Amino acid sequence: MEFEKIKQDILGKEYSLSIAFVSEKKSREINKKYRNIDKPTNVLSFALYKDVGEIVLCKSVMKKELKKFGRTLPQLVGFLVIHGMLHLKGMEHGKKMEKAEEKYLSRTKF
Repeated sequence: MEFEKIKQDILGKEYSLSIAFVSEKKSREINKKYRNIDKPTNVLSFALYKDVGEIVLCKSVMKKELKKFGRTLPQLVGFLVIHGMLHLKGMEHGKKMEKAEEKYLSRTKF
């Protein structure tokens, strides 16, 4: 599976990653609690332990952002999973992260 290989490349073979899809209400609650931003968001990443993390996605927010990102829903899900993994690796937004996102996204069928 291509995302398993990408996960191994970014986070390592032993890293345990879970991906959860939540409602807008739950996304908003989590975003408010952990980032003090009172609105739902498309993706949140949480490093739970050294080699354990979770990516939380909100499909309804993603659907509203399809035009903004110029992607289909499957493409946006793939992009945001990669984006979340890079955050778990410690990367911050910027050119380096964008370059890594495109590199890994090019390995997918999207």
